[in-house]
Amino acid sequence: MPVGAKILAIESSCDETACAVVEGLQVRASVVATQVAIHAVYGGVVPELASRHHLTAAVPVLRAAIDEAGLQLHELDGLAVTQGPGLVGALLVGVQLAQGLALATGLPLHGIHHMEGHLLSPFLGDREVVAREFVPHLALSVSGGHSELVLVEGLGRYEVLG
Repeated sequence: MPVGAKILAIESSCDETACAVVEGLQVRASVVATQVAIHAVYGGVVPELASRHHLTAAVPVLRAAIDEAGLQLHELDGLAVTQGPGLVGALLVGVQLAQGLALATGLPLHGIHHMEGHLLSPFLGDREVVAREFVPHLALSVSGGHSELVLVEGLGRYEVLG
């Protein structure tokens, strides 16, 4: 991808459907459809319900993110999608949406490891926060069943400590 590429990112690894448009290191749009109220009555996420909610939320969330960014699909440089870890049915919805978009638009598609996204997202900026230069760091990522303590030395260079 070129520096400053405009990427549409799709996230559906658990109980929230999310799409963001990132240009370089700046988040131009971020839209999330939460399922907190749906699962609250069960005391935790019900995988089948999560998958079904993603099916109904995915396209409206995607459209809202594109609109918020002020772009058209043909103005994007690429697509990204969470490929795992996560709930299989939930991930499948996002991956299939991304693959369909890639096929329809000819845009390149990149699968993203859910936990790697958590490790690197603090360096992104938006309308209110300036993007920060990457520095090696120790990260505590608490995300459902994938909580980790990780030494982050650079892109793709991680050591899981616990």
